[in-house]
Amino acid sequence: MKITHINQPPHQQGFWDIFTAAPHRMMFFAGSIQLILPVIFWLHELIALYTGFWQPYEFITAASWLHGFIMLYAVFIFFIFGFLMTTFPRWMNGPLIKKQDYIATFTWCVIGISIFEFGILHQTSTAVYGLAIFLFGWALGIYYLYRVLRLANSQNKKIESLLLALLSAGWLGAASFLAWLLTDNWTFLQLSLNAGLWIYLVPILFTVSLRMLPFFSSNVIQHYSLVQPQWMPYGIVVLGILHMQLSINQLFQWSFLVDLPMALMGSYLSYKWRLRDSLQNSLLAILHLSFIWFSIGMYLFSIQSINYLISGSLMFGKAPIHAITIGFISAMMMAMVTRVTLGHSGRKLHASNTTVALFLGVQVAAVIRILADIPMLNDIINLNLSIVSAALWLLCFGIWIGIYAPLYLRARIDGQPG
Repeated sequence: MKITHINQPPHQQGFWDIFTAAPHRMMFFAGSIQLILPVIFWLHELIALYTGFWQPYEFITAASWLHGFIMLYAVFIFFIFGFLMTTFPRWMNGPLIKKQDYIATFTWCVIGISIFEFGILHQTSTAVYGLAIFLFGWALGIYYLYRVLRLANSQNKKIESLLLALLSAGWLGAASFLAWLLTDNWTFLQLSLNAGLWIYLVPILFTVSLRMLPFFSSNVIQHYSLVQPQWMPYGIVVLGILHMQLSINQLFQWSFLVDLPMALMGSYLSYKWRLRDSLQNSLLAILHLSFIWFSIGMYLFSIQSINYLISGSLMFGKAPIHAITIGFISAMMMAMVTRVTLGHSGRKLHASNTTVALFLGVQVAAVIRILADIPMLNDIINLNLSIVSAALWLLCFGIWIGIYAPLYLRARIDGQPG
């Protein structure tokens, strides 16, 4: 028997009722918009830089720094809030986050980041005000999640406590960028761009993967044994902090000492989680294939570090970073959000052929962006591969958003609330 909303059947709900019915709806929709706009601007900059077809935008500071900040802090936070505000109460048997609370978080974050992105094209003071508002919204979200953690009945809250700490570290990283805008102190910029990757996004996605991938796999793969080493997320955090410190101090020749252990941890988990068996299910496969990019990226970092120790050259340039950011972070976000969206809209947990094709397109974009850091290859084909990668990434995510974003504006098809 279908269960409808206690007060208002789905067919009678207005737009606002549907849009605010669950935190993931508002957050994922905002994240989808925020995901596309910065890359459109970045592709515009790449074309202007490498082809001269048009003039680049005049930003308040270097476009590459703004691109790094926005992609690290202004995009994925909406997906993280949408996911954690949905799962925290379920994981810990805690109270649901009140509607007015997640609406407030959404509203302040959207207003803040919109003002910031307007400001970077006009004047620093506007960007500063916008970023301060954005940080206020982020802080509200942390507080509401902390309240769930504090009131929850679960006896084991270690993973949730770690995720909350990492989310707070991300806030500090974004605040460091604000400090850089106010002081022009290079240290704050370095800290922000490194912390956003190594003590915020990478450990959060690693920890969520450790929590969710074995669970998802156990529902699909027969005779499946859950492997979730509870110490690993803490190990990733410690090693990530060390990698960040080595990078800031430009001691690249020693980073293999922390990068190789991280790569081996990721490989071990992919093996124990039965990556090959996951390929039998399209939705499960894209999750596992996303996770393997973490190991690929860390192996590339390790090889580059050892080569730098021997020859003094960074043979891969920024290729390892793009293996992590495009291959692991953006692909995992696509895979995880796809699953959550399907499940929480009442649809079958199955990735369509179109979704799989778009996911594979992101994988190709990651490979092309890695190859773009090989100068000889760019010279041979006489085409800037960074532009090709960005265009393909934008195309795949644009179509993906066109498919899934409208679902956040529609009632669940099974008549359930949320």
